[in-house]
Amino acid sequence: MDEKNDIVIDVKNVTKTYKLYKNDKARVLGTIFKGVPYKKKNAVDNVSFSIRRGESVAIFGKNGAGKSTILKMITSVVFPTEGEIEVNGVVSALLELTSGFDPEFTGRDNIYLKGQLMGLKDADIMELEQGIIDFAELEEYIDQPVRTYSSGMKARLGFAICVNIRPEILIVDETLSVGDNAFKEKCVDKINEILSDSNVTLLFVTHVPNVAQEFCTRGIVMKEGKIIFDGDIDEAVTVYDESYQHKQKVENTPKKEETKDENKIEGQTSIDVENKEVKK
Repeated sequence: MDEKNDIVIDVKNVTKTYKLYKNDKARVLGTIFKGVPYKKKNAVDNVSFSIRRGESVAIFGKNGAGKSTILKMITSVVFPTEGEIEVNGVVSALLELTSGFDPEFTGRDNIYLKGQLMGLKDADIMELEQGIIDFAELEEYIDQPVRTYSSGMKARLGFAICVNIRPEILIVDETLSVGDNAFKEKCVDKINEILSDSNVTLLFVTHVPNVAQEFCTRGIVMKEGKIIFDGDIDEAVTVYDESYQHKQKVENTPKKEETKDENKIEGQTSIDVENKEVKK
């Protein structure tokens, strides 16, 4: 197969910038007037990587490293300020599992609603419907309004839909905490079943390395919006652990009292600087 055609996710020199305002009032004024002061924050800073068909790749990083922002750009939830992202294939994203649900619709109706949002035809959804219901273990609740569901029931239904649509690219953002232990094991088994198809690509975002090692062979480590390592999964875990331990040592070192100006970032609100569309 041609190497270029084998690339399913291509991230090229991508930066995502947010404007940080002092408060909500300043943020609203900033959308109308040019002179409102703000600070720029690059959540993702000039990042590039490619993922080939059939690869299983983990992205590591502590909170604020930029890993979830990368996923949101790949899935077109937000768009890059600079750079370009190309995605080739049917994407199933286990991010916010309950997004796209209508609370007044029944669970069964929401299977069709979310399936349509994912680009499936009704005939395809009908074929998958019973398997989704069985996997979610909702039984008679499937014909009740989703507003009556617990958060766990909604998450199980969302997960069941995402893993049963036969994805070409599976994107997981630390969602394997759905339900009780038995259901968690069922979720892991289902992901392994999907990955047994050598044409399915996995992108897994986490800050728990041992979970990623179970699924992935390649690891990307992010820190402060930049990639600091991209390579073998075991080496990536080592780099991540060392980076985190170093950070802890720095944080535990006594510091001089911060000035008032340095404390101003707390409580600021943000807004996108610019959005550019993802190519699909």
